[in-house]
Amino acid sequence: MANKLVIKVTAGADAPERCSQAFTVAAVAAASGVEVSLWLTGESSWFALPGRAAEFELPHAAPLPELIGSIQANGKITLCTQCAARRDITEKDTLEGVRIAGAQVFVSEIMPEGVQALVY
Repeated sequence: MANKLVIKVTAGADAPERCSQAFTVAAVAAASGVEVSLWLTGESSWFALPGRAAEFELPHAAPLPELIGSIQANGKITLCTQCAARRDITEKDTLEGVRIAGAQVFVSEIMPEGVQALVY
């Protein structure tokens, strides 16, 4: 079994089911005691901003703000450097605890033995 789960979510409101699945898997894993690192890229980058997750709706899915809270309580959330720059998002704009980091950090997280990486 993997010791750590790294999830990269590329989808946002443009692909709500895929987006919700990524956040749900991350939250469930984190609540189960798995070390979780969730990476926001592409359209999911917007969810690094306060209030944006509350705008997301998907029938029969857990509310995104609750999933984010669970992930933050038990794991970490990272916003892609390039994705943030393309959207003029800085660290001072993001939810508390969200870091901004790039591909080098992502690769360093996924390469060690015992890490499972998923991309949604």
